[in-house]
Amino acid sequence: MKTNMIKMAVMALFTIHCSLFTATAQTAKSVLDKAAASITVKEGVKANFRMSGTHGMTNGSIAIKGKKFYATTPQATIWFDGKTQWTYMKNNDEVNISTPTEAQLQAINPYNFINLYKKGYNYTLNKSGKDYVVHLTAATADKKIKELFISVSKTTYQPTQVKMLQGKKWTIFDITNLKKQAISDSQFRFNSKDFPQAEVIDLR
Repeated sequence: MKTNMIKMAVMALFTIHCSLFTATAQTAKSVLDKAAASITVKEGVKANFRMSGTHGMTNGSIAIKGKKFYATTPQATIWFDGKTQWTYMKNNDEVNISTPTEAQLQAINPYNFINLYKKGYNYTLNKSGKDYVVHLTAATADKKIKELFISVSKTTYQPTQVKMLQGKKWTIFDITNLKKQAISDSQFRFNSKDFPQAEVIDLR
């Protein structure tokens, strides 16, 4: 009799644990869904950012429209039209053309989590001051990005920080002044006429 009662108690605790884990995962995902929705408006969005990590610190601005983005910092300007990426290095007047992977895009574009989080990651949800903080961990070992912490405003559901782990290195993006703005598709493609002296290197 006691054995049956113990088994029932264990099963009840296990059921409660599973239910709480599922509820937390769903809530974490719903926060990310709302954050993704806040930056996937048809017209486009712009924001400022500060990036810090093992390679130092820089700041700049970014424009996003769907999977397309345009980012500029004191060191470089990057265009991505959804398939091809152009990176202009200001110190040597050079443009590299490439077809980046999802992991490479994430390292450049903090908003790429809107495509990343939906598959292959587990979620937990915490709170920190005015933000929700969603902790994502890779469900499989093949993921280039092992962990992410995404901070999302409790009131606007706009992302305020993305912190990611690639290998053993953390990179942090702090995001400010996010706003909707109509952006032409031409802004996401490199125009050689604007950089007539630049050396173009095709790495595809």
